[in-house]
Amino acid sequence: MMYGGGAGDGRDRDTAVSQPQSLKKFNNSSSSSSSSSSASMLWARNLRRYIGSGAGLGSEALMELETKRILLDIFKEKQQKSAEAASIPSFYKKKPEEGSISHRVQRLAKYRFLKKQSDLLLNADDLDAMWNCLRENCVIDDSTGAEKMNYEDFCHIASVCTEQIGPKCRRFFSPSNFMKFEKDESGRIAILPFYLYVMRTVSLTQARIDMSELDEDSDGFLQAHEMEAYIRGLIPNLAQLRDMPTAFVQMYCRIAARKFFFFCDPHRRGKACIKKVLLSNCLQELMELHQETEEEATDTEQAENWFSLTSAQRICDMFLALDKDTNGTLSKQELKEYAEGTLTEIFIERVFDEHIRRGKSGGGNSREMDFESFLDFVLALENKDTPEGLTYLFRCLDLQGRGFLTTADIHSLFRDVHHKWVEGGNYELCIDDVRDEIWDMVKPADPLKITLADLLSCKQGGTVASMLIDLRGFWAHDNRENLLQEEEEPEEEQ
Repeated sequence: MMYGGGAGDGRDRDTAVSQPQSLKKFNNSSSSSSSSSSASMLWARNLRRYIGSGAGLGSEALMELETKRILLDIFKEKQQKSAEAASIPSFYKKKPEEGSISHRVQRLAKYRFLKKQSDLLLNADDLDAMWNCLRENCVIDDSTGAEKMNYEDFCHIASVCTEQIGPKCRRFFSPSNFMKFEKDESGRIAILPFYLYVMRTVSLTQARIDMSELDEDSDGFLQAHEMEAYIRGLIPNLAQLRDMPTAFVQMYCRIAARKFFFFCDPHRRGKACIKKVLLSNCLQELMELHQETEEEATDTEQAENWFSLTSAQRICDMFLALDKDTNGTLSKQELKEYAEGTLTEIFIERVFDEHIRRGKSGGGNSREMDFESFLDFVLALENKDTPEGLTYLFRCLDLQGRGFLTTADIHSLFRDVHHKWVEGGNYELCIDDVRDEIWDMVKPADPLKITLADLLSCKQGGTVASMLIDLRGFWAHDNRENLLQEEEEPEEEQ
């Protein structure tokens, strides 16, 4: 027992003695393995850092990194847009208040810009000098006697004009401008069309500057009072309007401005685009009054120009004659007397339904036509062949507001014309024959209905509208051959 115990004690001692040596080995191996793992981790970190920098990678790896970067940028941009979408973006900026610093700065900048543009224009003396240069350096066509110039003459005249007038005329003598004009077999252009082109360009540019000065809010549109102010400023420069009575100037400006709005403001927003005004035939018609009035010109020829003094006085006299109660507006009954009562009652009703606003009281009897609406009414009837005039009338012809006319609509519209026709002692008409004739004239795309587009494309929309709303219009169409023969006879006699 003692030996056993002793032996056991001896083994324990041996074990106890040997344990420190094994622990040392284990610790040594652990320390070596930990040092090796830390060394490997450091190498991995260095490798990862090296790869992350992109250095040493192949083209495919670089492309992959670039793709990840782009996708990340797109993701960030979408996140930013999503965050901004929570608030409604600002699409309206309040105009600066009258008298504020921003308002005065805006007005000053606008004034300086327009002043600079005006200084670049040719004045009357410059235009006269250019015409003299053109005539002195051109050649005479032996066959026609016209004054012409080739491209070499064109360049020479450009140099002469630049010396005499200044560099501001140089832009008219560009190669592209020379190519705009018709050339003869020798490659020459006539000097007169070129000079008229320069004059028209200067005139339109000056008109745009003048209109922009009157455009108070600088939005590119003119309101009614701004358009009237522009016309009022032109009156002293128009030869046919210089002797206008002072008391009639304001009324004339209202009448003249209304035609610009009828053709340049189709949506009736109360403002006309300056660009449309400049390109419209209305401005050209107004500028025709620059010419001195010829003694042999008849009153009828002068009245054909809406802007002539004769035409404006005719419109005023017509309105005053219709306004029986002198309240400044026209009722349906008063308007029926227009054009000696030849317009149909259904058309007058439709004019009030489509183009006349109701009175403040809301009653049907309170709705009357004011002077501006009367001007639109006259303009539509006197310009039935234009898209604007025909659009005005088509809204009245479209009884159901469906955007097209059926055979039943034609029958209903022509019924009043037929009644007036028979009352006048004319021969009996067949409404169905007239309806078929209208269909043959229009040739609509859909054989069952006539649209506004059909009336515009057939080039006879104005005639069709006259036949349906006016007894005189139908009479003129029915007697068109006789009227055409009467127009040709005076020419044959001469």
